[in-house]
Amino acid sequence: MTVPVTGARPKLARKVRLKLDRHTGEHWLIYPERGLRLNASAARIAALCSGELQVDQLVERLCAETCAAGRERIERDTHAFLQALSERGLLEWVT
Repeated sequence: MTVPVTGARPKLARKVRLKLDRHTGEHWLIYPERGLRLNASAARIAALCSGELQVDQLVERLCAETCAAGRERIERDTHAFLQALSERGLLEWVT
């Protein structure tokens, strides 16, 4: 599924959990028999995938927090990350 620009809200799939490794301080998406290590930006995006915010609202929240990166870059990177999670079946889309 491609990332909807408006309307749908991303939510981590039921089988997926965002975890912080207390020993290394790294963020991980944990899902059956696998794990995906995240950088700080990806972890922040994943944390916002609660099914409450639409993609454009999620981008706005990220822009408000990290204005230095520029809106276009944040939007592009967010869409790419959500697309990658969606392709792996790690996101559900709430309408």
